[in-house]
Amino acid sequence: MVAQSDYSPILESWQHNLAPHNLGYRIKLLSQLLSRKFTERLEPFGMTPFHWLVLCCLWQEDGLPTSSIGDKLQQVGGTLTGVLDRMEERGLVRRERDSHDRRIWRIWLTDAGKELESVLPPIAAEVREQAMQGTSSTERELFSQILNRAIANLS
Repeated sequence: MVAQSDYSPILESWQHNLAPHNLGYRIKLLSQLLSRKFTERLEPFGMTPFHWLVLCCLWQEDGLPTSSIGDKLQQVGGTLTGVLDRMEERGLVRRERDSHDRRIWRIWLTDAGKELESVLPPIAAEVREQAMQGTSSTERELFSQILNRAIANLS
């Protein structure tokens, strides 16, 4: 049997790949912390971060087909359908059949969903600012570019 200390040089050479030091773990931790903080801030509105993502899609282009929202958010239909059900119940969106293809459901913002466009983005910005406190605009841009590259590499 090999003593644990015999593995130290090997483990030391892989230290940056082992939890809690590896990149994947730290990105997951950052995601969880951001989500928790944002969820707290959205709670008074009866919203979740997923509701926020759907609203962002529709603020950019209202009347999207459900499948387009799912593609943009890389979500499976069942999950998105449930979220849209809850958003419709809360009066934030409405569904309509596409006039040219009855198989397609389009999602439209209601007045209540449109009104949140002036309320929620500043909250998201505050959470982002809290997370990025102490970093320069150059560092933020580089961080964003690195994340985009890693996402593209694995997609």
